[in-house]
Amino acid sequence: MADIKTFGEKVITNLEKVIVGKRQSIELIVIGLLCQGHVLIEDVPGVGKTMLARSLAKSLDCTFNRIQFTPDMLPSDVTGVSIYNQQKNKFEFRPGPVIGQIILADEINRATPKTQAALLEAMEERQVTVDGVTHILPKPFMVLATQNPIEYEGTFPLPEAQLDRFLLRVRLGYPSMTDEIRVLDDQQIRHPLESLKSVVKLKEILQAAEDVKQIYLSMAVKRYIVELTTRTRQTADVYLGASPRGSLGLTRAGQARAALLGRDHVLPDDIQALAGSVLAHRIIVSPAARLRDLSSERIVQEVVQATPVPGGEFSTEPPRTKSK
Repeated sequence: MADIKTFGEKVITNLEKVIVGKRQSIELIVIGLLCQGHVLIEDVPGVGKTMLARSLAKSLDCTFNRIQFTPDMLPSDVTGVSIYNQQKNKFEFRPGPVIGQIILADEINRATPKTQAALLEAMEERQVTVDGVTHILPKPFMVLATQNPIEYEGTFPLPEAQLDRFLLRVRLGYPSMTDEIRVLDDQQIRHPLESLKSVVKLKEILQAAEDVKQIYLSMAVKRYIVELTTRTRQTADVYLGASPRGSLGLTRAGQARAALLGRDHVLPDDIQALAGSVLAHRIIVSPAARLRDLSSERIVQEVVQATPVPGGEFSTEPPRTKSK
């Protein structure tokens, strides 16, 4: 697992040249990359959401497309459109910006729900279908979506089905005074993004993503993951709990975190550290809980605190069957 740890450190160190003082958020982005999952970056304007996504794209040897979502955008503006070629006497497909490797869906919640739904097939099945023809997306394929809080004017809440397809939700928050002064110093002459170079190749990304799948999970950790997601469905403060996709996401993210820390097995600590980022955005809080200003993050935190942590040895390999 040393290779994955080295891979992660290279990407994280490169991103920290642009995004100052947000290592925990950057680590979550790299975990999403290793899991081949999509990441929703949610926060107030001006804290570096778009810059983080652009910095990741420049750190990787991948194609990068940006979609600036607006209320008048159509689904075909995302997926592409078939145009009739009079010279060739046939329809030709003009690919939309979603057909790429690293996709920045900027201010995704400023588009109408119909346009937001155009991303569903791409995010889940890694393909888009236009006029009955299916187009396979390249590997890796990762959507980094930024959104402003839904209380802001001109925003539309993301559909629950689309939120469930994001592996992680990341928040950056305002920088500390020291970090903000450093940002001023770094950008006094020119933006550090201009000099950012790619530090990993496409082959390394795909290999690291495959290696993460080999990280060992004991039965105790698997039960712990399922028990956490099950409890989110049973609490009275939740109208709709985390889906089985949440359990799968928590499993994969736990494997990636363990690999980034140089381990070949997942610990309950990994699951606890990621539960809020993986599960909170999949939960719909009940109206009664909203009246008490109870957030989904707080509900997940309470579930984690109330769920017994399994004991035992988590790094033990499963028993191997003897060949006859």
